[in-house]
Amino acid sequence: MPVLFYRSILFFSLFGGLAPVKKNPNNSFHPLHVSTTDISYNVQDNKLEVICTIFTDDFELALQKQYQSKTDLQKPAMHAAMDVLVKNYLNAHLQIKAGNTAVPINYLGFELNREAINVYLESEKTPVPKKIEADVSLLHNIFDDQLNIVHMTVNGVRKSGRIDYPDRKIAQTF
Repeated sequence: MPVLFYRSILFFSLFGGLAPVKKNPNNSFHPLHVSTTDISYNVQDNKLEVICTIFTDDFELALQKQYQSKTDLQKPAMHAAMDVLVKNYLNAHLQIKAGNTAVPINYLGFELNREAINVYLESEKTPVPKKIEADVSLLHNIFDDQLNIVHMTVNGVRKSGRIDYPDRKIAQTF
């Protein structure tokens, strides 16, 4: 199915409406540029677990631009090489604080999920956060209309927000 279809479904599920499209100066339609970052505190492991979902075509373009190398996140033969790029990209474009302390996030890997890539990360053991801050600049290196949706969950309480380019920071108190 076309990427625009999946973007519309994602937008509908996040906002309860159809995904808007905007016209480019060359009169072609351009889909919404959106990613989601889900940060959840796992009370059993005492870790923050993070899943970033990014449309595959957009993510490949961002990786290619940032690292000037061939990218193909769908090709199994390139998975190891793409792991390195994805890890470096996420380290550069996602930072998290619990309280006022930076939380190092360990890259676990990525997988293809239909038209998107899920990237998995987790922290070392950390106390239950009363406040989480995230600095998210995913795809800012290619789109000036990027929208990053951030969900944060602690003790079953989920709070969500959106970050519109050029903004990059969001904080939630629990």
